Amino acid sequence: MGALVIRGIKNFNLENRAEREISKMKPSLAPRHPSTSNLLQEQISHYPEIKGEIARKDDKLLSFLKDVYVDSKDPVSSLQVKAAETCQEPKEFRLPKDHQFDMINMKSIPKGKISVVEALTLLNNHKLYPETWTAEKIVQEYQLEQKDVNSLLKYFVTFEVRIFPPEDKKAIQSK
Repeated sequence: MGALVIRGIKNFNLENRAEREISKMKPSLAPRHPSTSNLLQEQISHYPEIKGEIARKDDKLLSFLKDVYVDSKDPVSSLQVKAAETCQEPKEFRLPKDHQFDMINMKSIPKGKISVVEALTLLNNHKLYPETWTAEKIVQEYQLEQKDVNSLLKYFVTFEVRIFPPEDKKAIQSK
């Protein structure tokens, strides 16, 4: 109901308002700097034929302009092609390893990817038992690429809290 009222108000006297806007004087050119206008007046007084040259239309140039035809097609950018190739969904899936952290209800994980819980688990296993949880075993277990696993083990570590006992017995006691 409100839309009808608003539409009626917007369209009220529309033709007269449009005609009034069209008949208004068009904006004039911006004023020139006084030094520029003095130079222009000086040049026109020295060379009066310039004023005629400015106003004259050159038929030869106009014919060149009429002959120009621009037909352009945007090339497909390489980024769009790469994005289209990488957006394809992986066809093979695997089941998550541990179902105890089933908060998100993941049914399957694409091959070559792991969940956050699995990443923390494999990092912790590698930290605790590096001789049994090698990069090769992780690749086989989680179906990942070797370079990804090597980077994961090299650049990521799990959070570890260590509390060091004070070496000096003269530590300040809290009151």
